[in-house]
Amino acid sequence: MATPPQRTELSTLGEFGLIDRITAAVELQNPSSLQGIGDDCAVIDPQGLTQVVTTDMLVEGVHFDLGYVPLKHLGYKAVVVNLSDVYAMNAEPRQITVAIAISNRFSLEAVDELYAGMLTACNAYGVDLVGGDTTSSTSGLVISITAIGAAKKEDIVYRHGAKENDLLVVSGDLGGAFMGLQVLEREKAVFKQDPNVQPDLSGFDYILQRQLKPEARRDVIALFKEMQLRPTAMIDISDGLASEAMHIARRSELGVKLYDEKIPIAPETHRAARDFNLDPSTCALNGGEDYELLFTIAQADYDKIKGSPHFTVVGHLTDKASGCQLIDRQGGQHELKAQGWDGLKG
Repeated sequence: MATPPQRTELSTLGEFGLIDRITAAVELQNPSSLQGIGDDCAVIDPQGLTQVVTTDMLVEGVHFDLGYVPLKHLGYKAVVVNLSDVYAMNAEPRQITVAIAISNRFSLEAVDELYAGMLTACNAYGVDLVGGDTTSSTSGLVISITAIGAAKKEDIVYRHGAKENDLLVVSGDLGGAFMGLQVLEREKAVFKQDPNVQPDLSGFDYILQRQLKPEARRDVIALFKEMQLRPTAMIDISDGLASEAMHIARRSELGVKLYDEKIPIAPETHRAARDFNLDPSTCALNGGEDYELLFTIAQADYDKIKGSPHFTVVGHLTDKASGCQLIDRQGGQHELKAQGWDGLKG
């Protein structure tokens, strides 16, 4: 008979003991991190650069389901989604703070797993965990992370900088994270009906990774420097291509045309969507959580990205009066709408 996993109640440590345990695993990497965990505040030196700050909150039952999301993966993803916002400003993330609210149903070992995932992400992206907070929760797990980055003032890219006729460009491929979620939800439903049935996740590696362990596009920021390319506007794709394209257009007081046939979709995503009787383009437009970068460039800069396997031109910006439009594969024009996951499922 297998030995049951060890379970240490959080109450045996108390809040200060838990903080000491978390702190023991943290090593600062950045010269800009002058003081991390252990004082009333972290101390950060901007080193003559402009700082960018973003906060994201993940709530159990709303943003994640611990029925199929391993805690280590959750910790990793919670950090990465914040770093993605910093990269979307064309900045480099340097520090994060982490606040969690946790109930007594979680053991010390569970918290260790969660923070192991966070620190793995910090190490992978060269970011320091410099502070945060822990408190009790009467319901589920809540994670709030603040990411702090820096860039030269003139290098920062906003959502509102696009110009009419700029090209709309996306990194990577889209829809994979949404389809990964569909597979996980399906297998959870099967397991609920019959707990003796083992989940069948074979053949879905790519889309499951896109959902459970996404990566922020740090490499794209490096490519911009290498190509001497500065986007005119940029946003990360957390809510789906349609929503983010509309954000750029509206913040720039413009319209946008998106071309269905141009949307990059991986073969694995396409195949899974068809298996679920879903339209692959709809999944890419509205699925979200891909954490790719959507940006605009001047037409004069097209040659810089032409032929790059990392980028796809999916549309262009138009005058405001033209509105936000989706051009289908037959050339028909439709009003672009951001349905989100609820609309996609309904």
